[in-house]
Amino acid sequence: MSAFQTIIVDDDLDRVESLRIILEYHDHRVVVIADEPSWRAYAETGAKTDVVLLGPCSPDNGMLSLYEQIRAHDGHTPIIAMVESGDDDGTSELDSGVVAKLSLPIRHHDLNNALQQVTAYREHRHMGGEARSIELFRTLVGSSSGVRQVRKLIEQVADSDANVLLLGESGTGKEVVARNVHYRSTRRYKPFVPVNCGAIPSELLESELFGHEKGAFTGAISARRGRFEMAEGGTLFLDEIGDMPLAMQVKLLRVLQERTFERVGSNKSLVANVRIIAATHNNLEDAIAAGRFREDLYYRLNVFPIEVPPLRERIEDLGLLINDLISRMEHEGRGSVRLTPTALRVLCQYQWPGNVRELANLIERLVILYPYGVVDAHDIPEKYRVEGTLREVRPEGDLDLSSVVVDAKTLPREGLDLKEYLSQMECRLIQQALDDAGGVVAHAAKRLRMGRTTLVEKMRKFGINRRDEMTNI
Repeated sequence: MSAFQTIIVDDDLDRVESLRIILEYHDHRVVVIADEPSWRAYAETGAKTDVVLLGPCSPDNGMLSLYEQIRAHDGHTPIIAMVESGDDDGTSELDSGVVAKLSLPIRHHDLNNALQQVTAYREHRHMGGEARSIELFRTLVGSSSGVRQVRKLIEQVADSDANVLLLGESGTGKEVVARNVHYRSTRRYKPFVPVNCGAIPSELLESELFGHEKGAFTGAISARRGRFEMAEGGTLFLDEIGDMPLAMQVKLLRVLQERTFERVGSNKSLVANVRIIAATHNNLEDAIAAGRFREDLYYRLNVFPIEVPPLRERIEDLGLLINDLISRMEHEGRGSVRLTPTALRVLCQYQWPGNVRELANLIERLVILYPYGVVDAHDIPEKYRVEGTLREVRPEGDLDLSSVVVDAKTLPREGLDLKEYLSQMECRLIQQALDDAGGVVAHAAKRLRMGRTTLVEKMRKFGINRRDEMTNI
């Protein structure tokens, strides 16, 4: 969301100032407008508007009136409506026309998610309404400095035809970054063709890239286009370029230099009008020193490098990533789950060697194990629990029930049994309080702010064994 022109329309000066600080931290250029005359004066300047945050305005119908004026000025401007919690009076007409609706007071991660929806909306408009891959923004969710730097570099290089080299560990989302570069470029309406250079046998890679003529080799029963031809006018993504055999590196270098190639078994030259984006998890400079990668090819590819950060270096994005992954699973009808803050803190201690791909696999596993349930720290698979973490994430003091789930506002599209869901949550909280209290019912009751006898009755109801039966309380 780098360098967006963001309009805040709100007459609450304290709220405006808080929003301005957050948005400017995320590289937005902020303009504040308090009323209709100020909006009309701004609109007459013809200044660029990327997104509008529309809040309560005086008089009472000012918000709806301003909404209609913004829509009349530009029907495609993305609008985020900010409304009082639980108060839909006068704002229900906005529901079908805004990109997102935020309840006041605004939570930072809700604002961040809304801005991600704006990004998706703008991309959809940018591509003339063409449907985007659902994977497109998955690993670009987040507000960490590393992710913001990647977004900035994508915007800087997208409209050029420079070769891009994506560097980073496996599972960090290099293909997602490559797709973003393509979809933001002038080649967006042409194909994006990925090739995994490490997954194709070396003897077949030349045919895969350049195609072949009928009879070029045993089994070539018909002519076949290669990936360069398939990507004509678009982008060719060469994943795991560090695993490409040396013999193929020579041929690829020639194509990059001359912008022409021949099919296997043909002497007719074809023009290669493609943009090359390569990616690797290997250190190519070490590979050059070891004689496994050509130095001249490296410099051809490494025109514009982008380092994709590992998850452990952007751990502050973990909650947003988890919410995004869960939302996508709900959208796909594959179930849902919620994580307690305690569980999230456990996951923040893990080093994530498999990065976002490993996180996505874990969330899918938890959805299967605890369908529409609440996952606490003790429910996290042991592999992800760093030694001593459970003790560290159990602070003394009262439980903060207001933030017991990472994001409980999204009702699954299939619906759920509310009574069963709340019972599961209550059961898990009681179990957590007992664990925190070392099994002492009286202490657990105090943490849950209820009487000991009431807690005993609830434990009997849920079939939770008393751990203090032999203890004098």
